[in-house]
Amino acid sequence: MSRSKASRRAAAAGRAGLVAVFALAAALNGASISGGRYLVPVIASAVVCAVALLVPRLRWSLAPFLVTAVTAWWGWLTVPLLCVVMFDLAVARRMRVAVGCAAVALGANLLGCPATRVWADQRYVSALFVLLLAVVLGLWLGNRRGLIQALAADMEHLRVESQLREEAARIAERSRISAEMHDVLAHRLSLIALHTGVLATKGATLPAPVVERLGLLRTASVEALTDLRDVLGVLRDPGAAPADAGLTPVMRDVAELAAEARAAGQNVELTTDGLPEQAPTTHRLAVHRIVQEALTNARKHADGAPVTVRIAYRPPATLVEVTNPPGTPRTDTVGSGYGLVGLRERVTALGGHLDAGPAGAGTWRVAAHIPHPLGIEQNGTPT
Repeated sequence: MSRSKASRRAAAAGRAGLVAVFALAAALNGASISGGRYLVPVIASAVVCAVALLVPRLRWSLAPFLVTAVTAWWGWLTVPLLCVVMFDLAVARRMRVAVGCAAVALGANLLGCPATRVWADQRYVSALFVLLLAVVLGLWLGNRRGLIQALAADMEHLRVESQLREEAARIAERSRISAEMHDVLAHRLSLIALHTGVLATKGATLPAPVVERLGLLRTASVEALTDLRDVLGVLRDPGAAPADAGLTPVMRDVAELAAEARAAGQNVELTTDGLPEQAPTTHRLAVHRIVQEALTNARKHADGAPVTVRIAYRPPATLVEVTNPPGTPRTDTVGSGYGLVGLRERVTALGGHLDAGPAGAGTWRVAAHIPHPLGIEQNGTPT
């Protein structure tokens, strides 16, 4: 059972107990004014009012008018039950109905049972006080509930917005991956078509079957390149960079990325184990994006702090780790805050996992483990 359901049940039980006590008090007070004899009309009136207050369907449609009518006749005997009505109406912010019920009950009580009139012996002072207290408490509780509901609605809105932003970051990263792979494959298919075309020009010195196979290979590569552009080319955003820029993460080494960061004033220590060629292209793209994002976050949140980058390309997995101690947060940079979400989506798509968070003593650590495909041998060459 959730905490909210338990609290609602506890509140309902407390309210039921309070109504029962008020109904019992009305019956006992009726006996006190009749020489110790219980008055059946008083008991019946109190029971009927209590039932109307406790039955959900009657709580709003009948209870206010029934309790008002009973209080108009029995006066101070049933004023506590009228307080419950005033409290309920104040919580529901139905103040016009509450004021109307109180005015009718107290005004009509001038013609009610003489022995229980609230206007005798200045009982109206205590009656007005308890009714006003019930209204004040009801308004406070109603406003508190409204505030809690508004805060809950805001929290739900923020939760949904955060989920949508995370999903948008994942979709954007998938689109980036598709665009990068489109550029990589297009580049390699273009090289195949180019080299087969060059070899085909040497047809006079090559056997006829080889020339025929070269022609088929060139035709297949050109058709594959066309199909690739048709299928994956639409994934590129309208404002995306040209294809040559899209290939930059593959062709450039992470060392160049670190050199650019050093030129911008960032203290970067890079340690690399193995050669990038020992890892699949998708791994190299992921490493480039992880280092790029980690360096950017370090500049934003730990300006001036040294950054340590460790990369291992050797099978059976590509490893990358970026750490930095605490620094000075910058206020002149604005970001989406969902860069790590996109990186985690990219690494997860490759069968790996990404960890990002504090690593003790204020150090921030971003680490990824990306297993190599089964087709990569231990020496890093494709089988």
